[in-house]
Amino acid sequence: MAKTAAIGIRVDPELSEAVKAAAKSERRSVASYIENLIAEDLEKKGLLQKNGTGA
Repeated sequence: MAKTAAIGIRVDPELSEAVKAAAKSERRSVASYIENLIAEDLEKKGLLQKNGTGA
């Protein structure tokens, strides 16, 4: 199993509910949904390669 790191954040309750709804619509956990969003953004910016490694 791959090692993971935890990141704790606080968000507005309205944003939290929207994230939960979006994750549910994609049949993902909230953590998986957020991880995917972050990875896609970092890939677009050239900070992360497609396989998940740093640039």
